[in-house]
Amino acid sequence: MIIRHATEFDLPAIVAIYNAAIPGRMASADLEMVSVESRLAWFKGRSPLQRPLWVMEVEGAIAGWLSFQSFYGRPAYSKTAEISIYIAPAFHRRGLGRQLLAQAINESPSLGLKTLVGFIFAHNHPSLKLFATFGFQPWGHLPQIAELDGMERDLVIMGLRISEPVQ
Repeated sequence: MIIRHATEFDLPAIVAIYNAAIPGRMASADLEMVSVESRLAWFKGRSPLQRPLWVMEVEGAIAGWLSFQSFYGRPAYSKTAEISIYIAPAFHRRGLGRQLLAQAINESPSLGLKTLVGFIFAHNHPSLKLFATFGFQPWGHLPQIAELDGMERDLVIMGLRISEPVQ
């Protein structure tokens, strides 16, 4: 298995993995599937040296991805990034999210980052546990901020100050 920078050629697989998460209402606030075309500008906004988008390949297949997104879009927040992780359903529960998150933490200093944040639905216990395992702490709780299929859902902001690389 390898983690590498995504190319535009990978975008259909990235979108397919994202779309697979939408019906479960655990990881995405999108309510309808997205198209490759609708994600092209998002993809082009990634930068390998500042806000990368990585894919993880397992036996030649794209099994998951991780993206760094600028936080709040203001210059004073340039040392902070939001991270998102999505794993294809066929590859769940194999520790891929753990590997991606470890690499994100390790690479953050070289990307000029001092803080990572994750926005996670409060009912997404596996993701909350994953982030907590790496030292992320709850920095915010936004009650009933999202409506998914008629149910109001809370959002937890998990944060981590970057120090030394994870071993």
